[in-house]
Amino acid sequence: QLQLVESGGGLVQSGGSLRLSCAASGVTLDRYTIVWFRQAPGKEREGVACISSDGNRENYADPVKGRFTISRDNAKNTVYLEMTSLKSEDTAVYLCAASVFNLACTVPLSHRYLEVWGQGTLVNVSS
Repeated sequence: QLQLVESGGGLVQSGGSLRLSCAASGVTLDRYTIVWFRQAPGKEREGVACISSDGNRENYADPVKGRFTISRDNAKNTVYLEMTSLKSEDTAVYLCAASVFNLACTVPLSHRYLEVWGQGTLVNVSS
């Protein structure tokens, strides 16, 4: 059974960078499309970025385009979210989710097709 664990969150100053990891256990990750979401206090969960199972397709939400990069290392069973030029509005709990359907990596990013979720990691950007 697939399980996902996020890590890499923390406190960072505005303009700084962080790299989040989404590590899988239970099964190999190479069958799964991975989508990163975030949820800020008092706001709805929103899709941030996605990567297809073979790594050939990536999509990003408009607020993070040009600043965030998603990648995967199937040998390490891990997907990464590299975040640069962070802003206070990026403050949120970041969660990764998995789907066997590459349709899950379609904008606008949604909860559709997603089967497994991690618990999240908190990113706090101070201004």
